[in-house]
Amino acid sequence: MDPLCTASSGPRKKRPRQVGASMASPPHDIKFQNLVLFILEKKMGTTRRNFLMELARRKGFRVENELSDSVTHIVAENNSGSEVLEWLQVQNIRASSQLELLDVSWLIESMGAGKPVEITGKHQLVVRTDYSATPNPGFQKISQYACQRKTTLNNYNHIFTDAFEILAENSEFKENEVSYVTFMRAASVLKSLPFTIISMRDTEGIPCLGDKVKCIIEEIIEDGESSEVKAVLNDERYQSFKLFTSVFGVGLKTSEKWFRMGFRSLNKIMSDKTLKFTKMQKAGFLYYEDLVSCVTRAEAEAVGVLVKEAVWAFLPDAFVTMTGGFRRGKKIGHDVDFLITSPGSAEDEEQLLPKVINFWEKKQFERDIRRYATHERKMMLDNHALYDKTKRMFLKAESEEEIFAHLGLDYIEPWERNA
Repeated sequence: MDPLCTASSGPRKKRPRQVGASMASPPHDIKFQNLVLFILEKKMGTTRRNFLMELARRKGFRVENELSDSVTHIVAENNSGSEVLEWLQVQNIRASSQLELLDVSWLIESMGAGKPVEITGKHQLVVRTDYSATPNPGFQKISQYACQRKTTLNNYNHIFTDAFEILAENSEFKENEVSYVTFMRAASVLKSLPFTIISMRDTEGIPCLGDKVKCIIEEIIEDGESSEVKAVLNDERYQSFKLFTSVFGVGLKTSEKWFRMGFRSLNKIMSDKTLKFTKMQKAGFLYYEDLVSCVTRAEAEAVGVLVKEAVWAFLPDAFVTMTGGFRRGKKIGHDVDFLITSPGSAEDEEQLLPKVINFWEKKQFERDIRRYATHERKMMLDNHALYDKTKRMFLKAESEEEIFAHLGLDYIEPWERNA
């Protein structure tokens, strides 16, 4: 009789599941004793799971071959929290409330950092309940209006929103208002979601996602990218319009004109003697690098101090409030916006901007004359006095002309100081 068919007496023992090459891997030092990981094979595959298990162990993580009560973190790929819980139920395992259900991105980031990184919302797998009534009942509460949705900077769907923003920008370049609004609304609503879209089931019930948008989402889920977005990024017209409109004062009509004239670079445009530029466009080219560079929050706050100083010099009771992206919590932006109001007359507000600009131009002049005094004449000039560091004495001056004379400079009249 075939031994495989022989009946055994007594209870039959459960055979352990095979775990492949990871069983034969050498032992590694465990650096993080309070973490016990289990990597889910579902949707990941055996080869990738074994690779990640071995790599994590080399980095000092404790990774279990089998799921046990000691496991503190379950790591999965392309699974929602609900799908992980369903898998646990099939295995007749009850998940503890202390068990962390994490996306594989957390493990990859942790291995890159050489230690467990902080777990944030983007790492946690979202669990949705009560699928019997509707696939995603919570989605019915999502408003189609952004003013009724809470949208933080924690965007869990960058791969989709980045794609729709590119398509929206291309639609804007083509002056297709309908497509522009469609893609921007889709990006906006996806930014408000507190979870990552993993399957098309996750999109059910979400407003502002039409058939066109859903087709793109499905393609990204399946292929990791959108062929339409890829085509836009490689399109010469899109690339040219994006470059041209990055110049302050250049809009779609000017971009269309330059594109039809055969221009593809800013250097060619600036060197062409036949083109005439507006005042704003001249400033845009002159300060191009500064205008396209990023502004940090610290820099924005420093600008805020300067703005308040200038405004309060003319309207001491004015309110100066930073608005825009930095008010919404962004750490980096491309400009700094302010809202200035005053309980004074409308005439005072209308005259404020020219006064502030003139004030800044004169500050620039004062800043350079002080810098000249320090670096060229070994003197120190401030609001109170002129001090000669070499002679170690204050220099007497009863007029601006005398200060210029001490510094060895030709006197420049106030109306000639618009620096």
